[in-house]
Amino acid sequence: MSEVVTMTVTQQYALDLYRAAQRGEPAPPAPYRHEAAVLRELRDYRRFRAVVAERPARGRIRAALARRFSARRGHTAGC
Repeated sequence: MSEVVTMTVTQQYALDLYRAAQRGEPAPPAPYRHEAAVLRELRDYRRFRAVVAERPARGRIRAALARRFSARRGHTAGC
């Protein structure tokens, strides 16, 4: 029987950095470095698909937030 060893993303990155340094290779990109860009591209793609399908490009979350913040405008400070 062998025990399964799992590594975190940070541990794997550290190992990859070490191996690259030992071999004289360039360092690998940091984990999650491009995550924000990928999420933005996914959002833009979904908006594009909504427009092509002739649906509103804005989602339910934005509408819910707009309703919530517009309800707060009626309140005054200190009341």
